[in-house]
Amino acid sequence: MSTGGGTKAVLAALAANLGIALAKFVAFLFTRSSSMLAESIHSVADSGNQALLLLGQRQSVRPADEDHPFGFGRSRYIAGFLVGIVLFTVGGLFSVYEGIEKLRHPHHLESPLIAIVILVFAIGLEGFSFRTAITEARHHKGGESWWRFVRDARAPELPVVLLEDFAALIGLVLALAGVGLTSLLDDPLWDAAGTLAIGVLLLVVAVVVAVESYGMLVGEAAAPAVVGAIRAALAAAPSVTAVLDMRTLHLGPDELLVAAKIGLDPGLTVAEVTAAIDEAERLLRAAAPTTCRVYLEPDIPRAPVAAS
Repeated sequence: MSTGGGTKAVLAALAANLGIALAKFVAFLFTRSSSMLAESIHSVADSGNQALLLLGQRQSVRPADEDHPFGFGRSRYIAGFLVGIVLFTVGGLFSVYEGIEKLRHPHHLESPLIAIVILVFAIGLEGFSFRTAITEARHHKGGESWWRFVRDARAPELPVVLLEDFAALIGLVLALAGVGLTSLLDDPLWDAAGTLAIGVLLLVVAVVVAVESYGMLVGEAAAPAVVGAIRAALAAAPSVTAVLDMRTLHLGPDELLVAAKIGLDPGLTVAEVTAAIDEAERLLRAAAPTTCRVYLEPDIPRAPVAAS
């Protein structure tokens, strides 16, 4: 699986969310709808999230130095984890709090038509952002399902934007339902219920984003298909008799650490051992889609001791 970062999708989401946030705030000022306020905070949080993702991408390309010999690739995972925290604290918890407050102290809407028009406008912009993210993701997900793509992707940006945009579209529909039912039935409790539903939705998405980013931040192996391709490449190298042990670790979305112990023919000379390791490394790099830091340890497999 490719680890492409999806910068185009992040920029599209950022531009859309800034415009949507401004429109929602204007609608809130006219209507005093709690759903509109929750959605406004949601869009502001989303804009901050995309800015964090872009900052993580920028930091990750810094060259390695003496204190960071493996580079700064994990900056993108830190950004993804922070996005989950921002969604949780700023978006989800605020919306839940606002929904509970409006359930306790209902407030009738002012100019609901303005809110409805702006929500429809926001759905159009968010749909554009979501379509851009889907188009970008199709280049990387292959034949996997969308859920497996989110779970297995080693670059955080595209899965995060997909989840954010999906949650945003559902949230806008919930806000539209809350405002519409409040206006139609003259019951402000529907607006409060919509706000509460938006908060719960954001909390669920935030937990998924944080858990997936945390796994990569702690350190995860390459995807199973990549591990299988690397093992097969090593096993196919001339003079390699077995792959005795192998470990992979993502240093960043686009950089993989591979350490392996390979069995070699015991009759090889020192020069032939060196050539065999070089050829094994060449085949490994050809099989892996990302930049690799490779450490190969040659060994001679021991024959099993016969029972006496």
